[in-house]
Amino acid sequence: MRHDLFNPLTATEIRAVSALVREHPEFRGRRIGFSAVFTDEPDKARVRVGEPVARRARAMLVDRSTGRSIDVRVDLDRSEIVDVDVVAAGAAPVLLEEFENVGVVLKKDPRYLAALAERGITDVTNVQVDPWCIGNIPEVDGARVCGAISYVRTFPTDNGYAHPIEGVVAFVDLLTDEVIDVKDYGVRPLTLTEANYDQAFNEPMRTDVAPLEITQPEGVGFTIDGNELTWQKWRFRVSLHPLEGLVIHGLEYRDGEEYRSILHRGSVAEMVVPYGDAAPEHNWRSAFDVGEFGLGKLTNSLVLGCDCLGEIRYLDAVLGGEDGEPYTIGNAICIHEEDDGILWKHKDWVTDTTDVRRSRRLVVSSIATVGNYEYGFFWYFHQDGSVLVEAKLTGIVQTRAVHDGEVTPSATPIGQNLVAAYHQHIFSFRLDFEVDGHENSVFENDAERIPVGPDNPTGAAFTVRKTLLETEQSGVGLTDPQVSRNWTVVNRGKTNAWGMPVGYKLLPGWASATLLAQDEAPIAQRAGFTKKNVWVTPYAPDEMRSAGDYPNQRRSGDGLPAWTRADRSTVDTDVVVWFTLGVTHVPRAEDWPVMPVERAGFHLLPVNFFDRSPALDVPPSQARHCH
Repeated sequence: MRHDLFNPLTATEIRAVSALVREHPEFRGRRIGFSAVFTDEPDKARVRVGEPVARRARAMLVDRSTGRSIDVRVDLDRSEIVDVDVVAAGAAPVLLEEFENVGVVLKKDPRYLAALAERGITDVTNVQVDPWCIGNIPEVDGARVCGAISYVRTFPTDNGYAHPIEGVVAFVDLLTDEVIDVKDYGVRPLTLTEANYDQAFNEPMRTDVAPLEITQPEGVGFTIDGNELTWQKWRFRVSLHPLEGLVIHGLEYRDGEEYRSILHRGSVAEMVVPYGDAAPEHNWRSAFDVGEFGLGKLTNSLVLGCDCLGEIRYLDAVLGGEDGEPYTIGNAICIHEEDDGILWKHKDWVTDTTDVRRSRRLVVSSIATVGNYEYGFFWYFHQDGSVLVEAKLTGIVQTRAVHDGEVTPSATPIGQNLVAAYHQHIFSFRLDFEVDGHENSVFENDAERIPVGPDNPTGAAFTVRKTLLETEQSGVGLTDPQVSRNWTVVNRGKTNAWGMPVGYKLLPGWASATLLAQDEAPIAQRAGFTKKNVWVTPYAPDEMRSAGDYPNQRRSGDGLPAWTRADRSTVDTDVVVWFTLGVTHVPRAEDWPVMPVERAGFHLLPVNFFDRSPALDVPPSQARHCH
């Protein structure tokens, strides 16, 4: 398959999209915000059979005069707009320009200033205003509206989350820059105790941390050609999508002289952070970090030796700015190799000889900052044909102020009159498999006891129950560690040397939480995909994000629950597996004032994909201490 057709847009292509939009009669003379501009990926089925397909782009636009969201498709080969669709439900993701102006508007509103004055705040210079999307509040109407909560810093670089201005919630119309309402739920103590995490406030530093350097005297073991990456037997493409962030594309593994396909595309298709506090000033808060904000747009420029360590190579990312012009995030994607402990080992007790191989893995990563949190996304490629996918969570927990002795069933005390709210981080990964081709099926595998009897006289035997997921409705499932539940994507038309169909297994990791909010909650209706860990769908080019393309400002749900009602066949076809994993974060005192990394992830493991271990040809280590 021609994977280059799925490549991210170039700066030249982004400029072409912008020019075509501005010249179009629908938009001429209007103030248009470019919320996201990206490749409109072609239908794989057409590419696979060699049909000619146009290079296309897609732009999610905001008409800043009317608040309308508009979905535009551009044929780049013919330099023309081919589709203009006004979004009927939901809205284009947030423009950073919209949010950046919220604090300026609020600090001029007399109602807001009066609420602050009641709490002893008369100088708003160091007041920090955090905007939030408001899809969970049906009573607040408007095409583009945000809610806002506030903090005060005792000096400009202070940690504002240590000083929440409790009880004050404002709603701002992002089109008119008008404050719709200011709600005051009652004064709470304003804690002025500082809680800063930088070195100056935490001296003395440890003095027994010896230098640790990672060197590769002969250079790195991977090669980069554009956005194609080759390392040992792996080959794939890597890019940054403005909404989904890090994307792995065209993943293949060399077996002999042949590259065999595993995964057409893998990415974070949505990410939801619902908060579990019942208080009216907090119960509306949640974030769709893909569909409301855009993980790619919020990606960090990484720093050598801090974010990544070793012999590092970086990839820059070119994205479309909100003005339609391209811009570059330098060092957006980090690529490096690292030691990963023992790959395999055996000591022969008869001959007293030992064979051992050390594991090395390739790491591809990016980090995004969404408000108070940082999210790192790491893809680890191993020498045994397996892939580990991991999300790393760090940053600052959300805080609220409380009275002395106030009971907080959904928050943890972390300071004087200060608590951190319970919440969840729920990630949905879209895994577009192509295991040795596109005609795949999915099996749910459970370890199962064999009943005591002639077939199991001692009661110790067990087997594996493999259930073919024949339609979408049968493919909706939950993890179950008690039966070691996993899912295998197989190509039943191809077998290994021992007659077993080739496959890859999705092995759940250590954090598989699903949504705790009950069905009546607005977030449960808007993010229905979070209720299950696994969804299986047939590939469809317009089904890319778990909550649909436009969850921003949307009150009802879209995405996986709606698509799977069709109950389409998922047997021997081009299948997509959507895996939901999550962290239910009950903050600890140790998470304050900055949270040590917490991890969530899953494995992709070959299952009868090979005839024997693909790691037998890894050479012994040459280190002087390894005999």
